[in-house]
Amino acid sequence: MEFKFTAEEEKFRVELREFLTKELPDGWTGGGEEEGDDWDFELEMRKKLADKGWLTMAWPEEYGGSGASHMMQLVFAEEMAYQRAPGRDQFGTKMLAPTLMIHGTEEQKREYLPPIARGEVQWCQGYSEPESGSDLASLQTRAVEDGDDFVVNGTKIWTSNAHHADHVMVLTRTDPDAPKHRGISFLLADMKQPGVEVRPIINMANNHSFNMVVFDDVRVPKRNLVGELNRGWYVGATLLDFERSGVEYSAGTKRTLEELIQFCKDNSRNGRRLIDDPKISRKLADLTVKTEISRLISYQIAWMQSAGLVPNKESSMGKSFGTELQQAVARAGMEILGLYGQLEPDSKHSPLQGRIEQSYMMSVSATIAAGTSEIQRNIIATRGLGLPR
Repeated sequence: MEFKFTAEEEKFRVELREFLTKELPDGWTGGGEEEGDDWDFELEMRKKLADKGWLTMAWPEEYGGSGASHMMQLVFAEEMAYQRAPGRDQFGTKMLAPTLMIHGTEEQKREYLPPIARGEVQWCQGYSEPESGSDLASLQTRAVEDGDDFVVNGTKIWTSNAHHADHVMVLTRTDPDAPKHRGISFLLADMKQPGVEVRPIINMANNHSFNMVVFDDVRVPKRNLVGELNRGWYVGATLLDFERSGVEYSAGTKRTLEELIQFCKDNSRNGRRLIDDPKISRKLADLTVKTEISRLISYQIAWMQSAGLVPNKESSMGKSFGTELQQAVARAGMEILGLYGQLEPDSKHSPLQGRIEQSYMMSVSATIAAGTSEIQRNIIATRGLGLPR
């Protein structure tokens, strides 16, 4: 079977590539492994993408979209990831928005979706806590009803882009006596209000993306409850399905792999090109095949979304396969580059601008964030294969 995009989709891909060639600086290879390395440029690109209607192409028109196909949106996501281009608030466009379209009220959709489509806001995700990571349902951040509001107290951690965010989607415990999956509610909160404190966390790649967020008597209007009270676990799980899906895994990996292959063609060791070493060439060929597999899993997920389906086990398949592939490519790159691969981007001797070193360290957490590979395999086993718990 041969998979092809439509003529319209291919035309859009060319248009997007031309736009990025024009807008990105000459010689652009990416601003780093984390979003927000240059926040002003991030926001500038976001506004330009929004003005073209590309951030939310597949959304309904009444919420700021253009009613385009999900495959068209996939083309956009794939090219943006491959070019390592800034401008997307994936927390808003990829995660919150489709969740609101399923679980949100009409008032919530009309309040929160258009600003995302216009590129005016940044969202972050308040899920993990210092004592609640993989066992997310054990979270202890409390929301207590007080008149027309909830009063939120607690701490979230590993909150990416919280230092830039305007709003946060936060899971809170609203019934401490209920079974842990049943006493959780999903709230939308303003990050700029009194009582919200953001503390930076610098990761081992020396990047600032993560943060700890402390809520101290933060008031959230009851109208910002998404879904039913104490049934927020199911809203949060829907969001995770959208978070785990995406062509970004394969597209970003493909770019890194292509750069590594070209490096092996251009450089020699002991009088022989690296690419002519059969161990290296076989490794790169195997990773190329796996990258295409990851890509096709993402295409299947996009097709499911176009059919109005919420990918579940498929998202877990794509996430586990894609993130483990990221680690495999980074590890292969470090092995091929040798000691030079350990040099940081600011070293004049670092090959590939230190990207392999950065990828190697950043990919350590890839199989942990958004649910560990073990959790993904449990989902695939129980919900996909029907195996007992």
